[in-house]
Parts: sequence; structure tokens; C-alpha cells
Amino acid sequence: MNRRASLLLGLVLAVASVAHAQQRPQAVVQARSTSAEREEVGITVYNQNFGLVREVRNIDLAAGRTALEFRDVSEQIEAQTVAIKSLGGTLHVLEQNYRYDLLSPQKLLEKYVGQKVKVYRWNEKTGKDDSYDAEVLSAGNGGTVMRINGEITYDFPGRIAFPSIPANLISKPTLVWLLDSSGKQKVEVTYLTRNLGWSADYVLTINDADNAGDLVGWVTLNNTTGTTYENAKLKLVAGDVQRIQQNRYRAMDMPAATAATGGSSFHEESFFEYHLYTLERPTNLLNAEQKQVTLLEADAIHLDKKMIFFGAAYYYRGNYGQVVSNQKVGVYLDLQNTAQNHMGMPLPKGTVRVYKADKTGAKQFIGEDSIDHTPRDEKIRIKMGEAFDVVGDRKQTEWKALGTCVSESAWEIELRNHKDVAADVEVYEPIGGDWEIIHESMPHVKKDANTFTFSPKIPARANVKITYRVRIRWC
Repeated sequence: MNRRASLLLGLVLAVASVAHAQQRPQAVVQARSTSAEREEVGITVYNQNFGLVREVRNIDLAAGRTALEFRDVSEQIEAQTVAIKSLGGTLHVLEQNYRYDLLSPQKLLEKYVGQKVKVYRWNEKTGKDDSYDAEVLSAGNGGTVMRINGEITYDFPGRIAFPSIPANLISKPTLVWLLDSSGKQKVEVTYLTRNLGWSADYVLTINDADNAGDLVGWVTLNNTTGTTYENAKLKLVAGDVQRIQQNRYRAMDMPAATAATGGSSFHEESFFEYHLYTLERPTNLLNAEQKQVTLLEADAIHLDKKMIFFGAAYYYRGNYGQVVSNQKVGVYLDLQNTAQNHMGMPLPKGTVRVYKADKTGAKQFIGEDSIDHTPRDEKIRIKMGEAFDVVGDRKQTEWKALGTCVSESAWEIELRNHKDVAADVEVYEPIGGDWEIIHESMPHVKKDANTFTFSPKIPARANVKITYRVRIRWC
């Protein structure tokens, strides 16, 4: 073979060798990361039963390709929201998998359908277990069917022993990435999870005159994600964040554990069109825990107690006669969320529970109501219940049709106060349409285009009557 042919042959062999090397699969190193490698964890909780988890971990990755098991993530994770990035170094994600086929007795039986197991049953005569070789034929919800000693039987009493755990069964949900990495590095992983939520709860204690009170606000956190987050930087988002609802979401179970923490505070700030509350110290969010943290404290808040006797717009469009008798009067507390009223903090929606001391000094529960997200400088109205000693009647004394969708009616409202002190009541009349008061025994106040009110003061153990005539066109 001449020199030229020899060189040509060598070149062909070299190209073939490179091509063969390229076809060989690259070796993949197996790695595992747990919560023990967490350097930092931040939790942002939304009051719609979901949260954002941000973890930073130092992970010992090999240079090249690594199959990384990322453990101790939420069991309620939304896998499609997961993101991983390097905080130093080179990292490429080739594949991402979420393994959630969890180890359980039922799952073990299902995986061993068609395979051999051992069944042990206690023998009282011999004082030890009898052993049976069995084949699992079916493991559905209707029971377990096995072949034992050549016979088919179901729900055979005994303890089932399995030779090993199937490779695709895991104890906890796990993220698995196929990574191309430059080696050991710090990574940040973020994901959304269900069953992480919070709500606001408020305790208002009012004075004896019902015109002032002290308010304490609590944040109640619920973690039923199946995962514990220790030393977490906690943020709360208050607002109505748009989310696409999926049928796979499960309802939140109420946790059994309760922990209360006082003396802490949140820093509040505007965030997009929502409000963000940041706890000024790290905290632990344990799985199956309900935790309470102080949100605010405000003393000597001015309150206005209101008694309101409500009507209805449809009363004016027909002939009714006696509309209501002994109707209870609603009781409300109004307060201004302003700095002048020792408040002025945007309040997340939640439940306000109100207490008052009796003559012995013991606090008694007197009502609760829910409030929506309330910006600063807005009024809050809390419905307390119905007055026991203040009632009213509403009677239609005349009604006549003046044409299509036009009528004129006369009304008598009687309010009775059985208390030993005078009572101020607001008679709230929603009417709608085009209306005109023709006659009235007491001046009304036009609240808006569809509402007018009367504000009688009822002496102690006395009654007050209000009469008026109104003409209305509603179409």
C-alpha cells in the first residue's frame, strides 16, 4: 500500500472512530438533593389557597450530564410551574419529570399483579406464622384476589410480604431533572403549590359606651402541602389574583395543629395592584400546621353604632297592605380606616369578631362579620346582628296605579324601643326608578338616585311613627 493510500485509510478510520464516539450515549451521573441542602427558602402565600415557593440549594453536581432527584418539594406542587436556574455556573435542563406514584399498601399490591408474594398467617396452635406462596391476580377496590396452593381466593387474611419495592414507587413526590452542568453549584428552584393559604382574622373589643374599641389583627396561615419549610422568609399577597381554575385542584383540609405567635409584625407595601405584607423575621411553616402571626394592633378606635331598618324596592310596585310586622332592626358598627383613627393600614379581607365586657368584667362574644380587602381611608361596616329590644312594622296604607309602571302609595312605619335608653335608628328605603316624595311626617335625606332615609330618635320605652306618600315610575 502506497503512502497516499495509507493516509487515506487512516483518515477514514479516524472519521469512523469520531462518529462512533458521538453515537455512544453519554454517561449520566445520579445525584440527589434534599431539604438539608437548603441555603434559603422564601414563601409567598396568596389568600386563594396557593403559594409560591423559592428555594436556593447548594448541590454537588458532576460536570456533564446528571440525573438529579430534587426531593422534599410540596406534595401539592403544580409541576408545570417549576423553574430551575443556576446562580453561578452553567446549567442546562434537558428533561424535567415529576414523579408522584407514591408508595402505599394498595400501590404495592397493584404493582405486584401477576407476580409472586409471601402471605403469613398466625397459627394459634403452633404459636407462629404459617407461610404461603401466593400470586397476586387482582388488586382493585373490590378486594385482593390471589392464587394460593392452586386455589383462587380473595381477601385472604394474613400479612403480605413483598420481595422488593418497585423502582417507580417513591415515598414522596420528587422532581427529577436531566441536567447538563458545569459541576457543583448553587441553584434556585421556584414553583407554585396548592394547599398553602392564609386569611386575616380580627378581634375587636369595644367599650361600655359602644363608641370606641381596640383592634388586633391576626394572619392565620394553613400549610397542608405535605412539606415543612423551616426558617422561611414569609410574604403574603392580599388581593384578587386572576387564576385559571383546574378540576384537579383539591379542596384544602383543615389542619389539626395550631400554633400562635405574638409580638411580631409585618411590613406592608403596594405591589402591582395588590398589597404585599412581609414578616420581618424568618418563621417555620410546618406541615399540617395552623399558625397565627400578629398583623396589626390599634387602640382607641372611634366607632359609630348604627341601627338600620331596611325596606325593599319592590314594595312600591304593588298592593301589599301590611308588609312586615315586628321586623328586627339590624345593628352595625362603622369605623374609619384612617391614621386619625389610629389605623390607616390596608386591611386584607377576613373575619372580624367583636367582644364586649359585661358588668362583671368578663368579655362576651357579641357578633362577627366578614370584610373585603379594604384600602386605607375607607369606611368599614360590621354587621353585629339584630337588635332584641328595637322592632318595627311597615304598612302600606294606600296604593293606586296611575298608569303603566306608575303608582302612588302611602306608608306608615312604626318603630318601638323597649330599652331603658333612647335609640337612634336609620330607616333605609331603597326605591329605584323615578320617584318623588309628595308628603312626609319627617324630613327625608336623599342618599342617592335610588335611596332615601329617615333618622328618627326613639325615646326610651316609646314608639315613633313615620308616614309618607311617594309617586314612582319604574319603566
